[in-house]
Amino acid sequence: MRERRLRRARTRFAAALGASALIGSVAVAAGPAQAAPQAPAKSAAAAADCSAAYKIQETLDGGTVWRMCWHYESKAGLVLDNISYQPKGEARPIKVLTSAKIGQIHVPYDDGKAEYDDLTGQGFAQGLQQLAPAECPGGTIKTVRVPDAWDPDHPDVKGLCATTRSRGHAYRMDDGQKLYQAQGKDLLVYTVNQVGWYEYITEWRFAGDGMMSMQVGATGTLSPMDYDAGDGRGWPIGKGAKDYATSHAHNVFWRLNFGLDGSPGAKVEQYDSKTTAAAGRIPTTKTTRTKVTKELAGDAVGSRWWRVVSTAGKNKDGHPRSYEIVPGHTTKYQGRSFTKHDVYFTQYNKCEQFASNNLANCGARAGKSVDTWVNGQTLTHPVVWVNIGFHHIARDEDQEPMPLHWQGFQLAPRDVTAMNPLTPPALAGHNGHTEE
Repeated sequence: MRERRLRRARTRFAAALGASALIGSVAVAAGPAQAAPQAPAKSAAAAADCSAAYKIQETLDGGTVWRMCWHYESKAGLVLDNISYQPKGEARPIKVLTSAKIGQIHVPYDDGKAEYDDLTGQGFAQGLQQLAPAECPGGTIKTVRVPDAWDPDHPDVKGLCATTRSRGHAYRMDDGQKLYQAQGKDLLVYTVNQVGWYEYITEWRFAGDGMMSMQVGATGTLSPMDYDAGDGRGWPIGKGAKDYATSHAHNVFWRLNFGLDGSPGAKVEQYDSKTTAAAGRIPTTKTTRTKVTKELAGDAVGSRWWRVVSTAGKNKDGHPRSYEIVPGHTTKYQGRSFTKHDVYFTQYNKCEQFASNNLANCGARAGKSVDTWVNGQTLTHPVVWVNIGFHHIARDEDQEPMPLHWQGFQLAPRDVTAMNPLTPPALAGHNGHTEE
């Protein structure tokens, strides 16, 4: 495998990737002033009462406040902890996620000659990039202490941006007498991590209406060593048909540990809608709910979706708060068992940290990938794994630098508040059935 890496896109850091970056333990650091504890679980607990240096707080349009802590791990990179959402009119923050992070970036090549787990095998976290001020306009660039840094004498990197970014319309409604519209902005938290010739931009976006968007964008450049796909699988790059870039997949997993209303004891529900057509009639659609009580490997087929439901809190209308998982476009990779499903719901186990090539020893019978952890346990503390794939068939436009290609998903609030938290005061009484 070592020789294979010298011929593939991981060459850039092959010489720098020391033994400290390849060992199985996971170190954690929250920033330059904090020593790295030995276990991620302890760090996450400490982050619950994080100091100002490791806290992110932003007030958005309509008075919505997002709060969270952060720390940095030696394999996963950036981890966000204790994420809460407080829209205007709520007396206290509504806790949403106990922790959120990338759970793996799996990169197999089409010719079957190379396959990588970028987080646990390729120094993703150590590739944290220094951000220029222009990359974080109007925001703050925080200094991160990188565990197992390739250069132990310089482990501190100004690599975490927290800023706001316009997203256009938050809503628009013209009732014939008055136009109601608002332009929204998101809290944006991101890092850039370099792995070989690629640079991954990991974005976490938080909107004023409670929406969360998670995405990873790949940029950088095509590996100059990969213009050798003479097996009919590659795509011609450059003049004529001499150089063929090798196609490959980027399978990105996110690991979400929910804590709705401060409790890990959430429920999971699956919804399926079926449309029936009858001759001469308008088709009808019926939606059914299935309670997911056991661990599940799910597929977003047809009109299927899932939500994670609070067992500890309700909105002002008396409805349980929940968040709906909204997958983005995906290309499902069928080559590995752990990439064959779009979402996994597993019972919490602090040892289960990465969707593939999980480094920790979780026991004699425990597998190393997320699919093996779906083994019939009752869900009392669900962890959600979202898998979004992208099949990268290179094109001329990928030269150079490569335009960003994004893959990701959203978490949409469903009954978290009784109304749109951005509703203007003139419409505040329009809850439920109203008549003129």
